[in-house]
Amino acid sequence: MEAFTIFGLFALFLILRTPIAIAAGLTGVIYMLAQDLLPLTFAPLSAFQGLDSFTLLAVPFFILAGQIMATGGIAKQLLKLADALLGAMPGGYALTTILASVFFADLSGSGPATVSAIGTIMIPAMDAQRYRRSFAAAVAACAGCIAVIIPPSNPMVIYGVATGASVGKLFLAGIIPGIIVAISLLIPAYIISKKNGWAGSAVKLSVRKTLWEAKWALLVPVIILGGIYCGICTPTESAAVACLYAAIVGRYAYKEYTWLEFPRVLRAGVLTMVPIMFIISMAFLFGQVVTLVGLPARMAEALSTFSNNHLILLLMINLFLLFVGMVMDGAAAITLLAPILLPLAVACNIDPVHFGIVMTINLAIGFITPPMGVNLFVANSLSKEPPLRIFKDATPFVVCMLIALAIITIFPQTALFLPNLYYGVQ
Repeated sequence: MEAFTIFGLFALFLILRTPIAIAAGLTGVIYMLAQDLLPLTFAPLSAFQGLDSFTLLAVPFFILAGQIMATGGIAKQLLKLADALLGAMPGGYALTTILASVFFADLSGSGPATVSAIGTIMIPAMDAQRYRRSFAAAVAACAGCIAVIIPPSNPMVIYGVATGASVGKLFLAGIIPGIIVAISLLIPAYIISKKNGWAGSAVKLSVRKTLWEAKWALLVPVIILGGIYCGICTPTESAAVACLYAAIVGRYAYKEYTWLEFPRVLRAGVLTMVPIMFIISMAFLFGQVVTLVGLPARMAEALSTFSNNHLILLLMINLFLLFVGMVMDGAAAITLLAPILLPLAVACNIDPVHFGIVMTINLAIGFITPPMGVNLFVANSLSKEPPLRIFKDATPFVVCMLIALAIITIFPQTALFLPNLYYGVQ
């Protein structure tokens, strides 16, 4: 009965088009007061507690770093490198968009930021080469999903904070699945482009030259991941160092802005990060209330009686998360659902790190599925194409991503091989 009341109230707020953060917070407060569970002062204290985490500071730092890199010329250098590697092939502009998103994913950790940084340049470029504009927008939107799978990943940081899983292990675990998802996007992009006669770049760039020009940009993932795995800094400290490095490189190496213009870059980063942090705080309050009434244990018990087969269980969770990703922001979904679903997964001998990767990929697919589809709407703002038309062209990519998700779900070592290899020798 408690589950029906809580989630029914939450669904009602969503139907009334209440923003997710406010819907989660109001649901928690109303239920708490109606049941006389706790004093009202618990609500602000719980919301603050949701943000009171040193590890969680990595999220705003990575968002800010991504904004600085997008403005400071680093994204342009990565695009040139991707163009040099794949641009001359059939569909080279689409392939370049995907590969550049992989490179930028190593820097930003944010799907919408990646779509904006890469799509701003590549959607008009594909349009100029007579690619279908909705297809160009679909490629950019789908490629942006890679940003939350390949480290550093903001959803993985949030999952680590919500469940206590090692963020370092999650970052390592995301590398191979991120490559698998990238390949699942490159294949349909090549086939569709070749079928439609969409050519690649007519100018062949020197790989050696562009690699040298992009050296400052390519050092960012080395700084971020190298600092973490060499034990020099934590993920949060690494994100802060990435912000400082990106600011210096953008100003002095690529000369894309002056220090007088830098406050504008900071403002854009703050406007991006504040809504995400507010969502996390309200979702944490909601999660606290859900935990207090014992819903996680009851749901785990109910699902475990349905089936003890971990693959069937993961299939059910995948279907559930795919639906959740369609209607809920990824940060809110992880903060709300990870503490509920993880005990069930652990009870069925599913590794918490593997489960975190599966959950992240499910919600990443939600970035391009209506009605939420945040990447769709970013691509819509860049291309002026209707979101549903973009989604129609994105359908083959979504199907291939679902195949990649199935592979990663069925074969846990795709996610666990690198963490086991690294941490197994510590």
